[in-house]
Amino acid sequence: MSPILGSRAGASARGYGLMASSPKSVVTGGTLTSDSTYFYRTFTGNDTLAVTVVPLLCDYLVVAGGGSGGTGGGGGAGGLRAITSQTLAVASYSVVIGAGGAGSGASGNNSSINSFATTGGGRGGFSSAALSGGSGAGGYSFSTAGGAGNAGSYSPVEGFAGGTQNGSSTGGGAGGGGASAIGSANPGATGGAGGAGSSLYNSINFSSWLSATGAGSGGKLAGGGGGGSYGTTSSPVTGGAGGTGGGGNGGKGGDFSVDGEGINGTANTGGGGGGTGYSQSGFAPGAGGSGIVIVRYLKSAV
Repeated sequence: MSPILGSRAGASARGYGLMASSPKSVVTGGTLTSDSTYFYRTFTGNDTLAVTVVPLLCDYLVVAGGGSGGTGGGGGAGGLRAITSQTLAVASYSVVIGAGGAGSGASGNNSSINSFATTGGGRGGFSSAALSGGSGAGGYSFSTAGGAGNAGSYSPVEGFAGGTQNGSSTGGGAGGGGASAIGSANPGATGGAGGAGSSLYNSINFSSWLSATGAGSGGKLAGGGGGGSYGTTSSPVTGGAGGTGGGGNGGKGGDFSVDGEGINGTANTGGGGGGTGYSQSGFAPGAGGSGIVIVRYLKSAV
């Protein structure tokens, strides 16, 4: 006799957990880490995030490449933005990680995922205008203004302006802007400090993201580069400090060893590069740090 497949049989099957559960997303790309609640996919180079089976509800954090330092002025940090509760349809998504500006003097490059983008940091002053960017670069020489931040015109802003040089012909360079603060003007011959980076954007606290993925520097991302100092061979002066979050220190003015060079921004933080000390000829400013993208989603979603 054939079995009866009526409503009681169906109820019995459900009671024993034999009915199929709802389908879940399958996600690939980047480097996978987790904490007790979320999975994180971290991208430190150009890659693809793929979502299959069903759409994915997720959050993401995007940081662009930092700008290089200049002859004195610190480089601006790459722009930083984050967003939550984004639904990604079943598809493949290009993830672009902006390179930092080269140490020969260049602005950083943009980062993006799914049309959500940030702007590369500005290049530090070369006895000329410091450039604008996600965060602006620090100025150098005779009251040169820092570059403007938030070049992408985002709200809230992606970064802040670089500092303005204090006007002295024997003054150091100003610091580059960071994700949470304007770069500092130079306090005399010493270079100005780079603006601090951040672990917060638009009330999104992503410090737990950094802990889970090992990303950032000092618990932050996107610090501005320190300004190079003015000094002589008989009286060298230490350069300005890079901003917390990967900004490179400025060069030591008057020191004709490698210490006169600006320090590179930390890779995959978007930190700005440090400016060179004055008057070093042939020394390179610090390169900007490359950017990063982190995608977060609930473990229960996959």
